[in-house]
Amino acid sequence: MRARKPCVRARLRFFGWYVRFMDGGQYTAGSWREKRPVRKARRSFLRQLRLPRQRVSEPSLCSAGEGRGPAPAGSAPCGREGKLRVPDVSEPANRPPPATAVDADLAPIWETACERLRASVPSSTYHMWLEPLRPAGARGETLHLTAPEGIRTWVERRYAGLIEEALAESGTLRRVSFGAPVGDTAAGAGTAVKPVPNPSYTFERFVIGEGNRLAHAAALAVAEAPSEAYNPLFIHGPPGLGKTHLLGAIANYLRVHAPDLEVRYTTAESFTNEFVAALQMSGGEAFKRRYRDIDVLLVDDVQFLEGKHHTEEEFFHTFNALYESGSQLVLSADRLPSRLSSLATRLRDRFEWGLTVSVERPNLATRLTVLRRLVLESGVEVSDRDALSELAGRIDANVRQLHGALTRVLAHASLLARPLSSELIAEVVPRQAPAPRSDVEEIQHRVARSFGVSREELVGPGRASTPLRARQVAIFLTRELTDLSLPQIGRLYGGRDHSTVLNSIRRVEAGAAADQRLRERLEGIRASIHRAPGEG
Repeated sequence: MRARKPCVRARLRFFGWYVRFMDGGQYTAGSWREKRPVRKARRSFLRQLRLPRQRVSEPSLCSAGEGRGPAPAGSAPCGREGKLRVPDVSEPANRPPPATAVDADLAPIWETACERLRASVPSSTYHMWLEPLRPAGARGETLHLTAPEGIRTWVERRYAGLIEEALAESGTLRRVSFGAPVGDTAAGAGTAVKPVPNPSYTFERFVIGEGNRLAHAAALAVAEAPSEAYNPLFIHGPPGLGKTHLLGAIANYLRVHAPDLEVRYTTAESFTNEFVAALQMSGGEAFKRRYRDIDVLLVDDVQFLEGKHHTEEEFFHTFNALYESGSQLVLSADRLPSRLSSLATRLRDRFEWGLTVSVERPNLATRLTVLRRLVLESGVEVSDRDALSELAGRIDANVRQLHGALTRVLAHASLLARPLSSELIAEVVPRQAPAPRSDVEEIQHRVARSFGVSREELVGPGRASTPLRARQVAIFLTRELTDLSLPQIGRLYGGRDHSTVLNSIRRVEAGAAADQRLRERLEGIRASIHRAPGEG
């Protein structure tokens, strides 16, 4: 053995090992690659000497591993390589916790009720809605059940009567209540509420179109083979186009088809709230276990991590821990990772390690399919074949607005006792005049021409009066006519920070309120920007 680290040899011999390196050799002055095989051999050998952690109060189960004398009777034998073979009794963590007295009394009743419920509803409905329920206690004729937060309200509204009918035959329990019994703090404290997505978000209910076909295929591939298809999967697009639906579909699919996997769905806001609460209650380690000892993590709206530096740091380490352990990550945001300018570069780069797909606005055919699906699910008969086409032509922003418009039309038809027709839709849903969204380079070009400066002066660091005023106007119009955030606008104008951008916007707003000529100049620039290409 090398004399460079004699403490290793002394420690091993102290523990009773006979140490002799057969192929250690001597290190010679050479490259790192020449030394690597020897180092790798030593690491492999020393790794075999490490003892697994044991949560037992008895002395060591292997005399060779501890050097404390012969092994006690009944202990596990040691292998030929000196590795400890731990018996099953030394791993209580793998065993389910013992049932409490209340659980033991209610278990037969609840199992019988579950058998009746399983026979009363389709298998998918049972697994989605009823299987997660757990008995928490009983008071009189009322059985108290606990349920994940995401399904509790729905189950209580839709299936409480069915559960009570299944319990009625037990003879003692006839009513159900969701939550721990009053005064039963132990049951309430021991119930971990696991955030879950809307159970109605499934792949079957997702309407596939040209704008979301790739995102749907990628999400389905991840659901069918977590950590093997695309990791991480990053879905981006404007609000209301189905990002949350796809994340929920992945979680619900895995809950039914891979119940052994630990799947956690959350949002950036919920992640932040839980992290802050954990810090306040000194529960940091429990928070880490909750988010790192899992198989799949789905986080919606990660753009809300911007500006929350401590939460961003924790999410960075959580991302690394899950990725290195082979867990699947699925993220969504309203824009590309590269455009999340307030996030740390190291986190944005990690978001782009896997597959990045977008969801785009639905075309007319997709919107019409969505409306037909919603009408079919609502059970409303539509005699006017052109009515849905009329509505699809009036709403082209996103599916959420389309759903809201249909709800308004159905409400008017019901309250006024009128059929759902094109005439009713024309009265209830006016045609939208979409606001034109302009290109930043076009805005800069028009503003530079109006003020008589070059584009380089406009975005440069110069502080001369005319270029400075032109830059403020250009920043103001960029904010008004685009969907860019303040940090993104600052990067387009010489790398300025968001406070400088905000100051420019406020100065132009104040100047336009007091200066008629500035207002006229702004109107002229807007008109030239909205003019057809080639006219100015």
